[in-house]
Amino acid sequence: MKLMARYYRIEEAQIGDDTVVRDFVNLYGCKIGKDCKIAAYVEIQRGVTIGDRCKIEAFAFIPSGVTIEDEVFVGPHACFTNDRVPRATGDWEITPTLVKKGASIGANATIICGVTIGENSLVGAGAVVTKDVPANAVVVGAPARIIGSRKSKGKKPVKRRGGR
Repeated sequence: MKLMARYYRIEEAQIGDDTVVRDFVNLYGCKIGKDCKIAAYVEIQRGVTIGDRCKIEAFAFIPSGVTIEDEVFVGPHACFTNDRVPRATGDWEITPTLVKKGASIGANATIICGVTIGENSLVGAGAVVTKDVPANAVVVGAPARIIGSRKSKGKKPVKRRGGR
């Protein structure tokens, strides 16, 4: 681990080789793979597993119950939930969420617990994911809906509209 932070809280976390951790993070009871980048103000809670070569951008919140596979991008201010019926008091139950290899989650996206975000899929900025996202799908909106697909690595990229 390359601790590039002066101010942080890291407790009982397993952090892989060459992972960079920035200032003002809270990491506890989690497992983070190798070659990851954890930006400032990220919180990763107990029991979370993050694979290798992931990038977690500033202010992301990843609570207990979330599993993130290899090569996943989590944009700034992305927020995962872990309880379908949150309350201030009483019992609560963690509902697991899975993000598959190569997925990208845009800034300010909200991921409601209990879903699987498919391999190589893209969740657009500000989307609210309430259902499973298929592999290679592009989803946007609230609630998130499929608007297209991503090509797998090694294939020609899809032409974009607008001359780009």
